[in-house]
Amino acid sequence: MIINADLHIHGRYSMATSKNMIPDVIAPQAKLKGLDLVGTGDVLNSKWIQILDETIEETENGIFSIKNERRKENTRSTCKFILTVEVEDIKRVHHLMILPSFEAAYEVKEALRGNLDSDGRPKVRMGALDIMDIAHEQDCLFGPSHAFTPWTSLYKEYDSIYDCYFEKPDFLELGLSADSGMADHIKELQNIPFLSNSDAHSPWPHRLGREFNELNVKELTFKEIKNCIIKNKIKANYGFDPQLGKYHKTACTKCYKVFNITEALKNKMRCTCGGTIKKGVDYRIYELSSWNKPHHPPNRPPYIHILPLAEIISLVYNKGVTTVYVQKIWKELVQKFGNEISVLIYTPLDELKNNYPELISVIEAFRNKTLQIQSGGGGRYGKILLVNDNDEDSKNDTTDNTLDNYFG
Repeated sequence: MIINADLHIHGRYSMATSKNMIPDVIAPQAKLKGLDLVGTGDVLNSKWIQILDETIEETENGIFSIKNERRKENTRSTCKFILTVEVEDIKRVHHLMILPSFEAAYEVKEALRGNLDSDGRPKVRMGALDIMDIAHEQDCLFGPSHAFTPWTSLYKEYDSIYDCYFEKPDFLELGLSADSGMADHIKELQNIPFLSNSDAHSPWPHRLGREFNELNVKELTFKEIKNCIIKNKIKANYGFDPQLGKYHKTACTKCYKVFNITEALKNKMRCTCGGTIKKGVDYRIYELSSWNKPHHPPNRPPYIHILPLAEIISLVYNKGVTTVYVQKIWKELVQKFGNEISVLIYTPLDELKNNYPELISVIEAFRNKTLQIQSGGGGRYGKILLVNDNDEDSKNDTTDNTLDNYFG
């Protein structure tokens, strides 16, 4: 059985998260995206546990669905859920935990030290190894979230994954600004499975499922999901071209000017506008690299770049991604061709041409990997450029998605 799984999102009680992030909204939206399984997020938060208890029920071992009586109120098909939480340790490093049951969640919550209800993402006054030990005692999966970002990440704080955990974690989450082609420059990650997840704070199609994992499982149970990840039977990772991530390039967090790393260090990581310059994920991976080309281990799955369909529509018609016009076109395409992933990757272009011919050139360029991209950095997402884009700054800042310019 092949399933699409986004294993890192947040509920409505996390900071800067949409109030629409509730299971009744997430489940049908995820299915429209093409997802079969989504993490609940925030399962150690008392208010969120109450919401989950009211809306979902266990239908398989460790797998949850919207309750029957609630499904009758909503005729749209829905995805299933698995219990997850992101935690922040005493060093402000973020970790993802995937849990087998509510009982395990209560046991983990009891063992952790900190104010677990102050936010959906709890701040724990413990080190990473101690938290991982507690997670493993309850049969949970555990590993670093968005491992390369310049905020609250493993490689922001440490130069080695083993300086953090002292042993091999169950997985490493790449984050939006990196992919396996970048991470496989690092020797110590050769035997660690990679996950690509959205870290979504809203349920809408340009956020939820923007990164996900294609998993090959015998049946949809927690045990099978765990076995698939631990034994690296992941069929494929799907996600952003890293250039579109918010921290791909070294850039100012205030004005978003992209800097050459030499210039940034010379300026002591301060921009002339007064903002702080944050080291880009591309350069951080260069610092950690063991080789000047990626060395993919035999069991490393392919990484397939995807884009939110709503953003492509927004770009073509020059309208906001959440506008009624863009959402109308998105819904029509998804309803006609099954889900967003099908539209982006599998539907023949001739079939799409009969509906919205204006979209064809961009979708074709996306599939052919010929899109021009202005790299993101400093906290601002990258930008897709059309051929007739008149933004001179954008034209001057298109870059490729390799580390070759650092290796010379």
